[in-house]
Amino acid sequence: MSDPQCLFCKIAGGEIPAKVIYQDDDVVSFEDINPQAPVHLLVISRTHIPSLDALDEAQESTVGRVVRIAAELARSRGLAADGYRLVVNCGPGAGQTVYHLHVHLLGGRGFSWPPG
Repeated sequence: MSDPQCLFCKIAGGEIPAKVIYQDDDVVSFEDINPQAPVHLLVISRTHIPSLDALDEAQESTVGRVVRIAAELARSRGLAADGYRLVVNCGPGAGQTVYHLHVHLLGGRGFSWPPG
């Protein structure tokens, strides 16, 4: 299921070009167009889920797969030894600008705490 108006659904469907890093039948990863770290990838499900707040029990395995692929991509990019960050923004107050659930994979530099 996809949303014909959704930017990330269009990227996953190949309608809008992106620097795709990984794709399979369920998950797509591509470089962020406004990177906040030396490595900044977005990892999405091909299934349109607007946000964490829209997540239901039937989609748990989908989101788990997105996170697992993000971890695999971090390892393949050599980020595991020094660490990396996964970020999911939910809603406008948290900085969500595209309403398609996505994980930001950030690495290649140090991060402070708390974020933001």
